[in-house]
Amino acid sequence: MRLLPRSAFGQTVFLIGFLLLINQLMSYLSVAFYVIKPSTQQINHLIAKQIKVVFIDSNQTEPLLSSELTERFQHVTGIEVYSEAQALQKGLAQAIYYKYFSDLMSRELGGAAEVRVAQGDSYAFWVQPPQAPNYWIKVPLTGLDETDFSPLTFYLLIIGVLSVVGGWLFARQLNRPLKSLQQAALQVGRGDFPPPLAENKGSTEVIAVTKAFNYMARGIQQLEQDRALLMAGVSHDLRTPLTRIRLASEMMQEPDNWIRDGIVSDIEDMNAIIDQFIDYLRHHKEEPGQKESLNTLVHELVQAEHLQQRSITTELMDDLPKVTLRRVAMKRVLNNLLENGLRYSDGDITISTGFERNRKRVYLQVRDHGPGIPEEQMKAMFEPFTQGDVARGSGGSGLGLAIIKKIVDMHHGDITLHNHAFGGLVVTVYLPLR
Repeated sequence: MRLLPRSAFGQTVFLIGFLLLINQLMSYLSVAFYVIKPSTQQINHLIAKQIKVVFIDSNQTEPLLSSELTERFQHVTGIEVYSEAQALQKGLAQAIYYKYFSDLMSRELGGAAEVRVAQGDSYAFWVQPPQAPNYWIKVPLTGLDETDFSPLTFYLLIIGVLSVVGGWLFARQLNRPLKSLQQAALQVGRGDFPPPLAENKGSTEVIAVTKAFNYMARGIQQLEQDRALLMAGVSHDLRTPLTRIRLASEMMQEPDNWIRDGIVSDIEDMNAIIDQFIDYLRHHKEEPGQKESLNTLVHELVQAEHLQQRSITTELMDDLPKVTLRRVAMKRVLNNLLENGLRYSDGDITISTGFERNRKRVYLQVRDHGPGIPEEQMKAMFEPFTQGDVARGSGGSGLGLAIIKKIVDMHHGDITLHNHAFGGLVVTVYLPLR
């Protein structure tokens, strides 16, 4: 279990709270050693002097004063002298023994003394002096009765709350540009290029990182544009000679039909590969998103005429939640998955949809009954120009799954591959509800 926070925001708030705790602790120790301790020593010294007045002779075992003087002394000072039995009736049994005060009083009175403090309706010191071990002296502390510590407690509480809130606001202000930077980096990673981030917010270090990120994003965007332009030029330049070759093949004599058919087939394959290159670069970024059900896309694609040559089984969830998606792009995903299943297997194709309520995402699953893909090759199948040559043949450009992966990433989704226990490859596409 990790106790310390990992985010910069959490670490900053934790640091401020920790420093505040240390500050409060040091303040308490300072008050205890430099205010409370001298005060208690002074109180103990004054009480000892008053007790010495009662027992003037250190060898006496009873108070020296007459009953009249004792009564007047008690009236003025509030100090009362009781036998142990009387003291127990007057509240000695409820008083709490304090070793610290007892040690101080023992040094003041020159012998073993016991001190107890009563904390009922009023504070009082009960002292058993060494001069008269059978007597207890009750010294009232009226000053403590009137002491109210609530303003100090309230002050410390307010200081703590303001410090934590101030630290939270400071950390939040510091991390806001970093949050924007994170979101922009995720967009660039998906192939989208957001507007440049503001370069005048945050600390100097954050501003420097933001400027570097904007510079990097502009470079990546320019590289992406140059690549698309290069591919468009190459595809245009390739299609022109391919068109001429096809026209020339159409003029071939009747006995050379088999040669012509082979040339036409190769030209169509090359055009399909060029289209895949262009799709991989574009992947429908310009298409707006809209709320759509995956079941609708499955129905439209399964009903297409060119798919009726094979049996396609659908297992679609009723009332499947709608998700925001780019319709044309997702139809290409489903179409590519079906084409792969039809190309690399001879059995039926099963398409299913569902909803994972706990993870708040829907899924689309396509299963064929072909040979599958070796486990060690699955991680590399989404890389461009990668094919499962051993198990699934070697035709095509190797861009089909790469295009699918790019479109799914654009939808903040995920895609997985696994071999079914009874044979065939299962491809699952997950799309979040939000």
